[in-house]
Amino acid sequence: MELTSSAFDEGGMIPSKYTCDGADVSPPLKWGSLPDGTKSLALICDDPDAPMGTWVHWVYYDIPAKTKDLPERITPDEHPASGGVQGINDFRRIGYGGPCPPGGTHRYFFKLYALDTLLNLSPGATKKQVLKAMENHIIGHVQLMGKYRR
Repeated sequence: MELTSSAFDEGGMIPSKYTCDGADVSPPLKWGSLPDGTKSLALICDDPDAPMGTWVHWVYYDIPAKTKDLPERITPDEHPASGGVQGINDFRRIGYGGPCPPGGTHRYFFKLYALDTLLNLSPGATKKQVLKAMENHIIGHVQLMGKYRR
């Protein structure tokens, strides 16, 4: 599996457009080479460098397996037009919440999971609920890491 973004390279800086200092919109993401048997995808973005522990920026699940990319600016709806269901982030909002570190350089991991099932969770699920539902159903995993500094 592979995961890329036209907005930033692996290990590169995330443009401010995708952060709380800019428009705070989700970056475009593209993937390929999904494992045979993929029934759905899940995407989690988090920051392990947050002072209070890992901060969750995006929880998105039941993304249709036929999906090959996500455009920029996924709407903060429970059921966005691109398909799938969005959960709640640590900003207590549905959808994407961009990097907004209190200071220093933080790492943001966009993790894509290929699953052999649909999770069928209600909208607004947390990262913890999604990870629990994914147990024994992950058939592939890839991540893209970007950095942001304030």
